[in-house]
Amino acid sequence: MTTVINPVLRGFNPDNSLIKVGADYYMATSTFEWMPGVEIYHSKDLVNWELAANPLQHTSQADLIGNYNSGSIWAPHLSYKEGKFYLLITDVKTGTAFKDTLNYVLTADAIDGKWSEPLFVTASGFDPSFFHDEDGRSYIMSMLFDHRLDKPRFSGLVIQEFNTDTMKLMGLREHFFYGTDLGVCEGPMMMKKDGWYYLLCAAGGTGYSHAATVCRSKNVTGPYEVSPYHPLLTTKPYPDNPLQKSGHACFCEVTEDEWYIMHICSRPLTKRGNCTLGRETALQKIDWIDGWPRLSNGTMQPDLEIESPSIAYNVVQKTDFSTRTDFDESSLPTYFKSLRQPAVDNDCIDLLSRPGWLRLHGRQSIASLHRQTLIARRWQHFFFTAETVMEFEPKSFQQMAGLTLFYDTDNWHYLHVSCDEKTGEKNIQLETCDINQFSYSSERIVIAKNQPIRLTVTVEGDKAQFYYAMGDGELQPIGNPVTADHLSDDYIKANGKLAFTGAMVGLCAQDMDDHSSFADFDYFSYSENH
Repeated sequence: MTTVINPVLRGFNPDNSLIKVGADYYMATSTFEWMPGVEIYHSKDLVNWELAANPLQHTSQADLIGNYNSGSIWAPHLSYKEGKFYLLITDVKTGTAFKDTLNYVLTADAIDGKWSEPLFVTASGFDPSFFHDEDGRSYIMSMLFDHRLDKPRFSGLVIQEFNTDTMKLMGLREHFFYGTDLGVCEGPMMMKKDGWYYLLCAAGGTGYSHAATVCRSKNVTGPYEVSPYHPLLTTKPYPDNPLQKSGHACFCEVTEDEWYIMHICSRPLTKRGNCTLGRETALQKIDWIDGWPRLSNGTMQPDLEIESPSIAYNVVQKTDFSTRTDFDESSLPTYFKSLRQPAVDNDCIDLLSRPGWLRLHGRQSIASLHRQTLIARRWQHFFFTAETVMEFEPKSFQQMAGLTLFYDTDNWHYLHVSCDEKTGEKNIQLETCDINQFSYSSERIVIAKNQPIRLTVTVEGDKAQFYYAMGDGELQPIGNPVTADHLSDDYIKANGKLAFTGAMVGLCAQDMDDHSSFADFDYFSYSENH
């Protein structure tokens, strides 16, 4: 017997939506303010997943410029009907007493083919999902948001028929489920099995009270009866479970007799502590008991290790996600994301001007919600080293470039090279932004001009140490270890801010003067330290 270690999709990959087409499984996850938007992964065995598509490739498909941190692309829903893939997305523009939640639908004939331009559907709430019924009718469900101050903002779930020929909503919107005793109800996923409509919902918010609930009805619009095995999944009563914040799930059929759920989870560094890897995706087996799903372990809490699905026997699970690029490609490796503006639409991200190098032209500051020059990849392990070699000759203090550990524009550590325009000296310094409070984490050190500089960071759990070396010289630490665990939704939420993503590591450049400077990067390596 082989086993699977959860999570199966590691690092910031929340809000999974899974479908099966023939022998292939496809799963979409949220990307929030990172572009290209929406990750769609492919697997044959439910254990090892490879990126298959990013449907939102261009600003014309998702204009995220100026969107607030942890807004933008929430909880995509992937479905399949009559040879066509459907993707529902929400672009969240505001997050105050009001929420501007713009919902769109995209289609494609092949998962890795050309996706249509997004077609606006509604702005009434978020977490939209499709249900395609056996009779050919399709429905869109979503959470309804109520901005009125004397009403509950999370106002249950609504459903409305959608015509896939005209690509328009039709009929009347119906309130069809108001949730359970666990409070906030969102992320609806519906399927039909044995004559029953099963509604699987996220509940209890996105933190340590998160859960997944199941109810069923003989009619698509209800009324719905809550499962006797309620909730289906949660770790709220189990602070020692390594897969905390478990919830937001979707059904997964292998055979008529073999079923699973994919679900969100997070792994804290300490008991109910900070989760630097964000919300990840895990796999659990379920059994059907008298027409109701229940975790196969007989409880409501997930297992870190499960027996492999029958389609994954003898499959070796990938556990090391180390990568290296020498920037010899004509495009960035797909594990890189850019902030709010896709790299393909940003001429400041340049692989052509100096073959074998990445050239980043400086633009707005690292705190900008608009047009930054920044590329980064997810952390997928608690222990890793990231490194690059940079050539950069700034002319003033307003020109900067370097290596960053980054959560969002209010939370980062940035080892950057700059220049004192009065003395003409080139220098390096580590700066930290913690809940939008700025400080230096090292002295400003004068370095030689016209030499490549190696920039390195090693993350070890809750701490990170930055290093630098000139030319072929020895690496030397700069500053003391900094707080890696502050780059987490838990820490940020505890300080009164919204945070739904995960920590990233990457390269960036700024020119807050005349936009004339650029930095060249020879390679970027990310090596997990197991």
